[in-house]
Amino acid sequence: MRYFIWILRLAVFVVVLLFALKNTDRVTVRFFVDTLTTDIPLIVVMLACFVAGTLFGLLLTVPASLRRRRELAAMRRDLERARTEAAALVPVAPTTAPPSPDVVLPMHPL
Repeated sequence: MRYFIWILRLAVFVVVLLFALKNTDRVTVRFFVDTLTTDIPLIVVMLACFVAGTLFGLLLTVPASLRRRRELAAMRRDLERARTEAAALVPVAPTTAPPSPDVVLPMHPL
């Protein structure tokens, strides 16, 4: 699955790069009412928009990632608490020497 994601990312990057390379004309960019930038290559504008969109998309995933991290930490605390409670309930058997082979498997039939 990891390789599929990287192949998909590479394909999107190549498509955007090829599209940008085909559109290298100079353009005029108007940001707001009186802000004007002239003669910028279209490739720069397109790649800047692509990078801005990617960063915006990553920023949208941050809250969900933080929420999952908090839930994982809470589950780990609960698991550790359950393990300590289970260890307190189960008595620990004293360690003794292993039984002799005659006790486990008698050598004589009777």
